[in-house]
Amino acid sequence: MNPEKDYQKVNKNLWNKKVDYHMKSDFYDVQNFLKGKSSLNNIELDLLGNISGKSILHLQCHFGQDSISLGRLGAKVTGVDLSDKAIDQAKKLANKTNIDAEFICCDIYDLPKHLDKVFDIVFTSYGTIGWLPNLDKWAKIISKYLKPDGKFIFAEFHPVVWMFDYDFEKIQYRYFTSDAIIETETGTYTDRDAPIKSESITWNHGIGEVLNSLISNKLEINSLNEYDYSPYNCFNKTLEISENKFRIKHLENKIPMVYSVVATKKAN
Repeated sequence: MNPEKDYQKVNKNLWNKKVDYHMKSDFYDVQNFLKGKSSLNNIELDLLGNISGKSILHLQCHFGQDSISLGRLGAKVTGVDLSDKAIDQAKKLANKTNIDAEFICCDIYDLPKHLDKVFDIVFTSYGTIGWLPNLDKWAKIISKYLKPDGKFIFAEFHPVVWMFDYDFEKIQYRYFTSDAIIETETGTYTDRDAPIKSESITWNHGIGEVLNSLISNKLEINSLNEYDYSPYNCFNKTLEISENKFRIKHLENKIPMVYSVVATKKAN
């Protein structure tokens, strides 16, 4: 297997299998989402600020809840995802919620074949870049689709989290980018017992790599923040310390779990 060649097919298959279980899960709570509940967290809401009237490109949008939540705040949103099943559900949700959002099914590296306009904001969040082999190509896409002085807003699980084994008992993976991590996944983060078994191909990316990829593609870093909790209960052995704030119980507040970046596209 050539991971950089085969990852799109392998990971698309995995995410297509997950969609039905995610749609039915308490984790995504689609029933209350349709009634108006936002899927966005305080971390990204604080970074986004007032987005009414803004155009937003949402990369790796899954089945579109965050895209639609952005639309409910007055933004004009285009969501992109590799999974055709996820995009089909995103379109259905947009229709049910009467949000005028556009959804495109493709690998984000291939987006220039499908989309030719620029945006006020490019947004992506939580569990996205680990599915991508090359962050320079990722940053080039972000830069290409931002207007001059446009903002890139990014919230992601901290690379320290991905160093641990699944039970957070030992360091298993390298912090820095190296070879692809090829594993067989069972279940999914919304349902550990879901009858899903499929291969995945991922890569770890350190914060230095993330920032330098952006800087080298005409983006100026405005802020880098780190958080000692996750807004999602999507890991093993978690403890809810307050509403929608989770930590690994035995690690307490000792590790960073999320980080965020805001960057501006240089005008020239």
